[in-house]
Amino acid sequence: MKPFTTEVITSRLWKVWYRNLVVYRQNWKVNFIPPLLEPLFYLLAFGIGLSSLVGSISYGNQQITYVQFIAPALLAINIMNNAFFENTYSSYVRMYYQKTFDAMMATPLTLEEIITGEIFWGATRSVMATAIMLFVVSFFGVLHYPHALLIIPLGFLGGIAFGSLGMLFTSKVKNIDLFNIPIFLIITPMYLFSGTFFPLENLPLWARYLAQTLPLTHLVNLVRSLGLGHYDASLLWGLLYLIIFCLILFPVSVVSMHKRLIK
Repeated sequence: MKPFTTEVITSRLWKVWYRNLVVYRQNWKVNFIPPLLEPLFYLLAFGIGLSSLVGSISYGNQQITYVQFIAPALLAINIMNNAFFENTYSSYVRMYYQKTFDAMMATPLTLEEIITGEIFWGATRSVMATAIMLFVVSFFGVLHYPHALLIIPLGFLGGIAFGSLGMLFTSKVKNIDLFNIPIFLIITPMYLFSGTFFPLENLPLWARYLAQTLPLTHLVNLVRSLGLGHYDASLLWGLLYLIIFCLILFPVSVVSMHKRLIK
């Protein structure tokens, strides 16, 4: 297996990124709809239906409404989903069905630059969807500005983390249907048990410790803190966790994809 080097971060990887942007712009109306409507459906359902049953929630020594609690979590889930699904299903289609990777490999681009460009594009999708969703959520009056604007660059870091995770699975699955396995065993549990819809304090002690190993838990904490304007020392740990997660998983996914593509 070829070792990972810093040469994957070159100006040419943006050629891959730009190619995906051009294709995205051809269907931008379809891609624009989910991050625009999804928060509306969730917040209306939880805000009108469930919020009255739950009441207020204690967070950071203050009482907040349930809508205020879940709105930032929906943004974090949005970051995860856009990067992960872009670098699983979409990357797999470009690699296997459309043969886009084969075409790019006939150019001066290296495999590492192609994969890095794909992951960076997945992170960009997270940023774009986050900006749209942040705009929609703002109308509900549940976010504090200007702190909430920091969620947008955080979306890129989270996008790299979950894009790398998605690319790692893309390097392993033998057919596109097998993506259901990591979605069912990893993405769905994170979606439910990372402090998204209820505080982690409601879980047993062992489950709380387990939740702290999940990247979405730390992303949710960071987005919620930025969205509500609440800061404490635990945020540094969460940020450090995501940075280390990226530094480990990003090169592993690039090397793993290189191994698959040179077979």
